[in-house]
Amino acid sequence: MGLDPGLRRLALGTLLAAYPGPVPPDWAVDLVAEGLAGHTLFGTNVHDPAQVAASTAALRAGRADVLVAIDEEGGDVTRLAHATGSPYPGNAALGAVDDVGLTREVYAAIGAELAALGVTLDLAPTVDVNTADENPVIGTRSFGADPLRVAAHSAAAVLGLQAAGVAACAKHFPGHGATVADSHHELPTVDVPPAVLRERDLPPFAAVIDAGVEAIMTAHIRVPALTGDGPATFSRAVLVDLLRGEYGFTGVVVTDALEMQGAALTAGGVGPAAVRALAAGADLLCVGAKVDASLVERVVTGIVAAIGDGGLDRVRVEQAAERTAALAARTRAATAVPATADLGYAAARRAVRVEGTVDGLDRPLVVQVYAASTIAEGRVPWGLGPHLTDVEQVRVVAEEADPQELRRLAGARPIVLVGRHLHRLPGASDLVAALAAAHPTTVVEMGWPAAWRPAGARAFVTTYGASHANGRAAAEVLGLV
Repeated sequence: MGLDPGLRRLALGTLLAAYPGPVPPDWAVDLVAEGLAGHTLFGTNVHDPAQVAASTAALRAGRADVLVAIDEEGGDVTRLAHATGSPYPGNAALGAVDDVGLTREVYAAIGAELAALGVTLDLAPTVDVNTADENPVIGTRSFGADPLRVAAHSAAAVLGLQAAGVAACAKHFPGHGATVADSHHELPTVDVPPAVLRERDLPPFAAVIDAGVEAIMTAHIRVPALTGDGPATFSRAVLVDLLRGEYGFTGVVVTDALEMQGAALTAGGVGPAAVRALAAGADLLCVGAKVDASLVERVVTGIVAAIGDGGLDRVRVEQAAERTAALAARTRAATAVPATADLGYAAARRAVRVEGTVDGLDRPLVVQVYAASTIAEGRVPWGLGPHLTDVEQVRVVAEEADPQELRRLAGARPIVLVGRHLHRLPGASDLVAALAAAHPTTVVEMGWPAAWRPAGARAFVTTYGASHANGRAAAEVLGLV
């Protein structure tokens, strides 16, 4: 016996799936017609603007009010510009500039670009307060370490996106900024009392709720005082009592990807994770990036079975589907005119900070230190390379690099060493120290700027991000363009 059609459609209405490649396969469109809430676009779905617009049009042919979501944060997390790097600086750079009008303008430009392509839900902004310098997954995605500054810019970002006709989804509730683990790979723990969350992590969420944010994404993090042994995504104390009860949020609660180990490993798979998230109060479930029709059907079967055996209240699932449908109805594809092309580059230039002197960098040797990307970032090009004119660049792994060989290669030329998160990259601080001790060396930090500063360096340049715009800004400051 097959699934009850009504229950199957109900379950589909809570799911945000994905598909491989640049063209939506028939099954992806068919599921939309059968009630699937929508799809998330990833870098593998994006080749060029015309192709993306054709893809979203194909999805809307399945159902006009399909949700088309994307992680377009600007800065280090971009899907539209994954092949080149974003033309916009990310949140850390915008927080460093500290001009809320600029933040709103940048996000309005991102929203306009998304709207023109038929995207209706941006899984942004990241509103986490990055209080841990060692945080491996938030970092430059955050507006900063000060809750009030992050709150002001988070609200501005939401207002900018939603003015362009694209729903914003603030993340990751109740705050991923104090973690030193990546929830893509494990379940991080933030072992603090709720009072600390209210003072440190939650002000930005209060601000975006006041700004009318349409959606808020859950965090796969464990806060023992609230969530026990499980993640916030599975916690009614977090999603219902705290987010809806205390903070008054009435929009759509979206889960982070349920394929992430912080959720799937805890629940025993994506299907059980979906049931637990719905029961806890989530409305729209991000299945993940690696999705096919069979996975969607397994998740749907699990939800329907849980309703049938009493493990999941049908009324709760109906509530989730209704909220998601209402969001979709409000976010039909809009027509908007993108902002001027230089907006992001001008903003990135304002964010650059220089400690020391960058004079006299005539045709230096540029040494780019390898840094792995997080799953959230993906493999997006970064660095000064695309912007250099008549300048030699070499790439090295910090732990394997020979400082003496690099000094020999540089000869009489100064060295510009470029890295991301150098303070926590194995071997990086030793490499910088060895170079700076015997050679004119300038360091460019394109990751999260911690308190670490290299002894002996002529200058320490901070970009607050590694987008295409950040790279050009640094190259211009150094006089290398």
